[in-house]
Amino acid sequence: MQVILIQDVDHLGATNELVSVKNGYARNYLIPQKFAVEANSSNKKQLEERMKVQQKKEAGMLAEINNVINVLKEGPVKIGAKTGTSGKIFGSVTSLQIARAIRDQKGYQIDRKRISIVDDVKELGMYKANIDFGNGNNTEIEFEVISE
Repeated sequence: MQVILIQDVDHLGATNELVSVKNGYARNYLIPQKFAVEANSSNKKQLEERMKVQQKKEAGMLAEINNVINVLKEGPVKIGAKTGTSGKIFGSVTSLQIARAIRDQKGYQIDRKRISIVDDVKELGMYKANIDFGNGNNTEIEFEVISE
């Protein structure tokens, strides 16, 4: 029997996937537990429509991600830090500081957990950080640490 999964099922498949299972498994477990629906013609049409909507949504998100990447690559983000007389900063620059600087200077809210700093930042100068937007979309940005 073919069924369309409504939600992810371990060892069987992902949401919106068409799978073949035994009749008893579908009728006694998957369908009553609302994990799947029978794969009849109307449900298959609904699945196609959901997939079209999902593809349009993903295309829109990809365009937005590319727009954000282009804005971030325009120029370095400046981050102020307290420094000693020799140019070394007190403490270190963190991903939270980079996220706040991007929000203030570029106008985009990026989760600090998506930002990873390439090198330890202990002195003034130019550095690089990676931002992972998910689904294989990531970029490398430059940031400059300046004295406050």
